[in-house]
This record gives sequence, structure tokens and C-alpha cells, in this order.
Amino acid sequence: MSSRPPKLIFLLNTAQRRLQQWMAEQQANITAANHTPITPAQSGVLFVLEKSDGATMGQLAQALDLAPSAVSGLIQRMEGLDWVQRRPCEHDARTQRVWLRPTGHAQLPALHQALVRINRELTQGFSPEELMTVARWLRHIQQLDTPKPP
Repeated sequence: MSSRPPKLIFLLNTAQRRLQQWMAEQQANITAANHTPITPAQSGVLFVLEKSDGATMGQLAQALDLAPSAVSGLIQRMEGLDWVQRRPCEHDARTQRVWLRPTGHAQLPALHQALVRINRELTQGFSPEELMTVARWLRHIQQLDTPKPP
């Protein structure tokens, strides 16, 4: 084993690119079985709404770690598919809440099956302790401050 530290930035960047390619393949498999293209971001919205139907646009943005403008376009496309419905909040008309529609709910069983399969493949060959270390490191990366301009 080498005594040099791993090149974490290189490994993380290449792993992210490979994961995106692999996830696109997995997404194509879900699409082929469902006949409805579902993106990872759309899957995320459906999973959030499954647990918290009627979430605000801001809550969705926070849960998915997306900019509010990105969530707005995402929800608009999902409304076009009749998967979700956006309505003004009953307490504050400036706030939009998003509700799961029956056609969106119908996507969830295939997504849950795919999630189990994907997680099984991603974690294969690693002990629970190793996975906890990887998860801790990734959470650490998520919490790094963004660089401040000089």
C-alpha cells in the first residue's frame, strides 16, 4: 500500500462523473420499465412529497439542495406530466405548496425498487463501518464553506 495520501479531489471528481453516467443508465432502465422518463431530480421531488405532501417550494429547494429557480422549472415540468400540482398556501398566498398527484404517486413503487437496487450496488463489498466513514466524509464535504472572494 502506498504511503502517499489519496488524491481525493481527483477521486471525487472522477467518481462523480462515473456515478452520473451509471445513474443515467439506471434511469434508462427505470424509464424502459415505466415508459415515462424520470430524472433523478424528479425522483427526489416525488420522494420528498411522499413524506411531506404539500411541501413549499422553499422546502423542496432545501431538501434537494437546489436553487429556488431550478425547483420552479422542475415543478413546472412535473405539473406538465400531471405528477404534481402547485397551489397557493392557505396561510400565505405568496407561498406555493406542491402536492403529489395520483400519477406522480404511481411512479413511486418503481422508484423505490430502483433505489434499493442502486444502493445495494453502490454499497456492495463495504462494511457498515466503512460506509459510515464514507458518509461522514461526504457530509463533511457538503458542509465546507464556499470560498470567499479575496
